[in-house]
Amino acid sequence: MGKELVINVTPNGGRIALLRDKELVEFHHEQASDTFVVGDIFLGTVKRFVAGMNAAFIDLGYEKDAFLHYHDLGANVKSLLKFTKLVQSKKPVSPRLTDFKLEPKIVKSGKITEVLKANNQILVQVTKEPISTKGPRLSCEISLPGRYIVLVPFGNAVNVSKKITDINERKRLQRLITSIKPENFGVIIRTVAEGKEVAELDRDLNELIDKWNEGIQKLMTAKPRDKVIGEMNRANSMLRDMLNDSFDGITVDNKGLYEDIKAYIRSIAPDQERIVRLHAAKAKIFEHYGIEKQVKLLFGQSVSLPSGGYIIIEHTEALHVIDVNSGNKSNNESDQETTAFNVNMAASAEIARQLRLRDMGGIIVVDFIDMKNLEHKRLIYEQMKKEMKDDRSKFTILPLTKFGLMQITRQRVRPETSIITLEKCPSCNGTGKIGASISVADQIEEKIDYVLSKQNESGITLYVHPYLYAYFTKGFPSIRWRWFLKYFRWVKIVKDSSLSLTEYHLYNREEQEIELQ
Repeated sequence: MGKELVINVTPNGGRIALLRDKELVEFHHEQASDTFVVGDIFLGTVKRFVAGMNAAFIDLGYEKDAFLHYHDLGANVKSLLKFTKLVQSKKPVSPRLTDFKLEPKIVKSGKITEVLKANNQILVQVTKEPISTKGPRLSCEISLPGRYIVLVPFGNAVNVSKKITDINERKRLQRLITSIKPENFGVIIRTVAEGKEVAELDRDLNELIDKWNEGIQKLMTAKPRDKVIGEMNRANSMLRDMLNDSFDGITVDNKGLYEDIKAYIRSIAPDQERIVRLHAAKAKIFEHYGIEKQVKLLFGQSVSLPSGGYIIIEHTEALHVIDVNSGNKSNNESDQETTAFNVNMAASAEIARQLRLRDMGGIIVVDFIDMKNLEHKRLIYEQMKKEMKDDRSKFTILPLTKFGLMQITRQRVRPETSIITLEKCPSCNGTGKIGASISVADQIEEKIDYVLSKQNESGITLYVHPYLYAYFTKGFPSIRWRWFLKYFRWVKIVKDSSLSLTEYHLYNREEQEIELQ
């Protein structure tokens, strides 16, 4: 299963597409104005408390104060407050926390006003970017993610990812890290560390300690609202978390970013430096890889399934609703139960892809086509879990209810990716909107295939806009000639300038319009 990362740099930021077997599975749009990114560490100021929520609002310079709950303070927040105060007052204290005496841990049932005071300055880390009308969500459990480990200042525990299941490997990694980690630093060992030698783990650990040291040097002169430690750009953070042998290529259309990524790959996985490429073709990078077309087709309200059927995605303030429909698929199976099961199985894969693609979070309710067979319901549940196993966000999936509903919760740490797929109608000059015109040729080809192969029609006539007429008839062999060679039946195509670009009609031999759902 090959993966490719395609990066398009724009004047206002950049677009990042993750492809799996040429299909778009993740899409990120970075804005140059994105000030608060998950992982950034700021020096914040406590502004006010909300006793009923056991929380505080922190001033980071955003239009809305950031939110910090008591449970996000972390057990070692008193040590963090003490260390921050010592650093800012220029007292002799080592960034490596050598000989630093940790303060007692706070209790889980305490009150935030017992720990923080108004106007306290505190180091906080962004855990959720500003979403809708809400400011950033914060934590005082500072963590610095690396390639193989996550460094946790003011802790001492060494934890291993649950995805590493081999007991001997877990013990080996825990023993190695315990022997090389500095005092008063905790470590979380990531899944990709499995099988790695001590030299690689030690290098990753030292890079994170250096990053922490640089941040503390900046803290000495920092003012409230200053960013002390910044997370790397989205492309590099994706590579840090996901890069493995399944990656076939990383293609960038900007020389500067190409050099940056190549240098980063050289530092974390030198043997994969060769897969980084600079896009040199005349066509724009997203056009060259077919990503523009996929974006147009995948971010609409309705998304077609490859084997027939479609899903409808609706967003509300409280939750997201996804409805699964059979469409023309209902004509292809022997009974209703089989149709429902096959469409639901195909929909599971597409829904998992859409959740990741749009970064949909919160509560998602999926209305599958009704099935009576309990085994079919169980298989749909298992299929959904299988399709979502590569999702990097935390999620929970519940089995189907007796009404055919599946409930999913998915963590969202960034605003949902939303792309307008409606475009100005060329016939009415923008007074109305139409579905993405880029898909109309594909729709026509699908319906031609259905009419000629399933309904066994002959002598059909297709009326289309002149642009589509040229698309189907020009060149050698033209698309119309390919149809003839495939079905051994000729399709008469008539250009009609009264039709809009996305409008078309099919007529049979008796000049009756062929209606398809």
